[in-house]
Amino acid sequence: MRYRSTPSLLLAEYGSGASIAAPEQVLPELQELLRLIANFEGLAQVDTLATIQHESTPFPLVAIRFGPSDPAAPALALFGGVHGLERIGTQVLISYLQTMAELVKWDRNTREMLKTTRLLMIPLINPVGMHLRRRSNGNRVDLMRNAPVVSDELARWHIFGGHRISPRLPWYQGKRGASMEIEAQTVCDFVRREIFPAKLSLCVDVHSGYGKVDRLWFPYAKTRKPFPHVPEVMALKHLLDQTYPNHIYCVEPQSRQYVSQGDLWDYLYDEYRAQCPDGCFIPFTLELGSWLWIKKNWSQLFSRLGLFNPWRPHRVRRILRRHLFLFDFLHRAVQSPEAWADISEARRHSLLERGLKLWFRT
Repeated sequence: MRYRSTPSLLLAEYGSGASIAAPEQVLPELQELLRLIANFEGLAQVDTLATIQHESTPFPLVAIRFGPSDPAAPALALFGGVHGLERIGTQVLISYLQTMAELVKWDRNTREMLKTTRLLMIPLINPVGMHLRRRSNGNRVDLMRNAPVVSDELARWHIFGGHRISPRLPWYQGKRGASMEIEAQTVCDFVRREIFPAKLSLCVDVHSGYGKVDRLWFPYAKTRKPFPHVPEVMALKHLLDQTYPNHIYCVEPQSRQYVSQGDLWDYLYDEYRAQCPDGCFIPFTLELGSWLWIKKNWSQLFSRLGLFNPWRPHRVRRILRRHLFLFDFLHRAVQSPEAWADISEARRHSLLERGLKLWFRT
């Protein structure tokens, strides 16, 4: 089900912070998101894509859209909170959302960009999982293993990449042949409706919990074979390196670190390619390197949330601000595709060779 709500009505539907009796029932990230968008009248369109009922509490899946209503316009889409333990991803997007809301009020350049491009966000995809402090959703399904994508390169014993053994084990994909979970299906429907009509779009799905550096992953997760847009990603990486030579991201295919199946972005990317072979839709995963946070504070090892989120206030503030330039860069990139996407066949061939050498022949 999809319906639209004004920001103030959406806040009333879920309940203001004052109306919630017990502090343990409050999901701080969702409350902060709803309070923020309550003042968005005239700034952005806010949609409730679905509502998930958990016990007596409704948890809305909220989408925010800046820019024109035409889904054919170039778009940057940001997603977070797929895994309920990775709260920092949602917090990063809320931080960026707050910045954008202020810029739209006074910054002429931002307003000009939003006349021709769109900025879309679903900051919290798995509110019930985050409320329950689970990686999975309320049905114990890992939403990033839930799509009907099968990997021929995944060893059978490697449950990390997705399995159907039991919901009591992490990385559970759900029952074989079952429909996708409502959260995953809602994201897919949103992408099909709001992004697929565009000839050019970029997505970033923010996660945490892997490695000591921040990684910007692109497809595929299901295979170590190159995906069709290697030249465009190579050109975009070059543009990022030249524009921000001191950036902190390792840009690479996800499969270079591990192979998984059921990946939502592999599923949507292949579907888009089948429908629009001449278009350019590139979904990235921003994997925040949480191992460095643990290295600096070993006590986090003894907390489920500590494995995925920074604890120290100064470190949280640093994470909330350090990725905002990346979102701005990608937004500018969809507005200026001639710098990386509108490339000649000769340059495309050269970029492909460089990308294959860098990522797939080492």
